[in-house]
Amino acid sequence: MKRLFIALVKFYKKHISPYLPASCRFTPTCSEYAIEAFETRGAFVGFFLTLYRILRCNPFCKGGYDPVPQKRKD
Repeated sequence: MKRLFIALVKFYKKHISPYLPASCRFTPTCSEYAIEAFETRGAFVGFFLTLYRILRCNPFCKGGYDPVPQKRKD
């Protein structure tokens, strides 16, 4: 499942994103963030982290450096 999400993000990054104006307010970009989230946190948590990141990527957010949160060690 995780590989499917990563493939979809890579497809978007290669075939759709170049035709849209550059507008990502964060570092790493939302696509890079999504790939890292899926690779490090799995499909379920990665999906929700990516969704939360995309919802924050708007004109009312100042953006900046926003890495994928690491797993908590309990």
